[in-house]
Amino acid sequence: MINNIKIYLILIGVSLTACAGGSQGPDEFGVLPTTPLQYPKNLSELPEPNLSGQNLADKRPIDDVINALGGNADLQKKSKIQKNEKPLLKAVSRFGITPDIRMITASEDADFREKNKAKVLERLVGVNTYKIRYRSQRLDAERELERLNKLGIRTPIAPSS
Repeated sequence: MINNIKIYLILIGVSLTACAGGSQGPDEFGVLPTTPLQYPKNLSELPEPNLSGQNLADKRPIDDVINALGGNADLQKKSKIQKNEKPLLKAVSRFGITPDIRMITASEDADFREKNKAKVLERLVGVNTYKIRYRSQRLDAERELERLNKLGIRTPIAPSS
């Protein structure tokens, strides 16, 4: 009887230690569902396999959003300005454009960070001072909406108060 209990305890111990393995298992968020496979209309006109290319079953979320909002995701791959985009580009560039704006803002941000470094104690403790340093540049959405309303500028997508 005592031998049977020892055997059961050993079996339980072994089975429990098997559960404590280092493997974490599959990442359920890393698995993307694919779209249904499509049978080609003409098997003799199949494209050559391309390792860097995409297939029709792969998810392309950005393209899916563009298409869902009425756009054409295939035009994203072309750098040519489409005819229907010209009025929008004219409207957004009416005050002029700065082609190298990303480099300018990156340089200005580097200068700002250099002038507003974290204090010694903050660096030693590893405190993230991002929000503190940029507090003066933060946009208060409610105050901005109020300012725009006082100027008579319509804000149709803003929630009414």
